[in-house]
Amino acid sequence: MQPREILPGLWHWTAAHPKIQIEVSTYFVRPARVLLDPLLPPGDGLAWLREHGPPEHVILTNRHHWRHCSEVGAAFDCPVWCNETGLDELEGVEGRERVRSFRAGEKLAGGIESHEVGFLCPDETALHFVLEGGEGCLAVADGVVRIGAGGADDGELAFVPDALIAASPDAVARVKRGLAAAYRRLLDLDWDALLLAHGLPIERGGKDALARFVAC
Repeated sequence: MQPREILPGLWHWTAAHPKIQIEVSTYFVRPARVLLDPLLPPGDGLAWLREHGPPEHVILTNRHHWRHCSEVGAAFDCPVWCNETGLDELEGVEGRERVRSFRAGEKLAGGIESHEVGFLCPDETALHFVLEGGEGCLAVADGVVRIGAGGADDGELAFVPDALIAASPDAVARVKRGLAAAYRRLLDLDWDALLLAHGLPIERGGKDALARFVAC
């Protein structure tokens, strides 16, 4: 999917993940020059970023979303921000010297607030920010996804499959409860657009959709 401006100043696109080869989502907060969980746009992605940015910071919702950070970092010499609890997993990756750490609760580039989720993986993080037009947004990592019919990414909110929740079947219910509790806390923030790493964003009514999900 080619980049499109889903809210004023917020761009979204999908592209095939270089490892798992399925379509996943990336976001560019243009006024702040911040890329979230970056994949290069289809076609000449670096050229598109030069024209519309260029990006000055990359922020990961967890360390598994490294994706095209090596290419973006090299092209634009920008730092890649990762929750400090996931840094060990990035040892040896190309571009590791550009990685900067943050703690959940800190405010990052562009006024983006980091919030702890902490379940599924220790560095699972939600990012909250408000666009210049006043639209509140919440970006989440892997704890909740949209999987529609036939593998489309426009379905109802759901957990990832149990096999990806926890190595032990006995731990699945505990992790789901922890994720639901974390998302319930995030409902106290002021936002409406839900930005998913796996699945299409919900530009309007995302908070209501997440509230229904955690209630179930």
